[in-house]
Amino acid sequence: MAGYDDRDGLIWMNGKMIPWREANIHILTHALHYASSVFEGERAYGGKIFLSRKHSERLHFSAGELDFQIPYTVDEIEAAKQQVLTANNLSDAYVRAVAWRGVGEDMGVASAKNPVQLAIAAWEWGSYYGDAKFKGAKLDIAKWKRPSPETIPVHAKASGLYMICTTSKHAAEAKGCSDALFMDYRGYVAEATGANIFFVKDGEVHTPNPDCFLNGLTRQTVIGMLKDRQVKVNERVIMPEELESFEQCWLTGSAAEVTPVGQIGDYNFEVGALTREMTESYEKLVRA
Repeated sequence: MAGYDDRDGLIWMNGKMIPWREANIHILTHALHYASSVFEGERAYGGKIFLSRKHSERLHFSAGELDFQIPYTVDEIEAAKQQVLTANNLSDAYVRAVAWRGVGEDMGVASAKNPVQLAIAAWEWGSYYGDAKFKGAKLDIAKWKRPSPETIPVHAKASGLYMICTTSKHAAEAKGCSDALFMDYRGYVAEATGANIFFVKDGEVHTPNPDCFLNGLTRQTVIGMLKDRQVKVNERVIMPEELESFEQCWLTGSAAEVTPVGQIGDYNFEVGALTREMTESYEKLVRA
């Protein structure tokens, strides 16, 4: 497969449809140097983006957390995303909206004078974890920790927050794993590099409080699905030593969807009935 810079298709960029290979930025773009960038990852099923408007609203929220304003309304972003799908003749696709501080008068840490840019691309993308979606993903335990809310805007979907995700996922893949599990700054179980995590024990579901990491839209959707089934969901502090006692585990995310986990470090989990039910039910929901 060609690299992401060398493909046919069109990308929406600052209000215009641009040939894929021409959708470029200047080397002195502020976001490239200082991570002044926010983004969304979304999936379209049958031509309809699941929770599309919530993603666009969160993009605006994230930009505000990084002290910039996107020069397009939520409605304009919604229309642009549909233009991208139509222009590229895509039905089932991954959609990436990204907003950033561009090149301008400022090239230090401060960048208030630089214009904000927005681009939207879409492409066909299969299962994020490959066959792990059926067999159960294998997770490493990351050496990095999710930071305190006092140190960084942890609830924004901001590019800078993913630096430790990249290094942790690389380390995990080098060990033959699909992903890595983070603890937070207090030592509590937090999330994977790009997905939230759930555990099952004695018929109840347990998931970490999202007080220092993104409360994912897929996470919220799955919690709602569980409550509709009268399954008790415990959003709470989870200690690392509890991993041994859990029976089942899965990850959630727009890219990950609902993916079973078979192993975290030395701990093993079954791909049990509830895990399979949530995987299948989520698939039906997004295509309804």
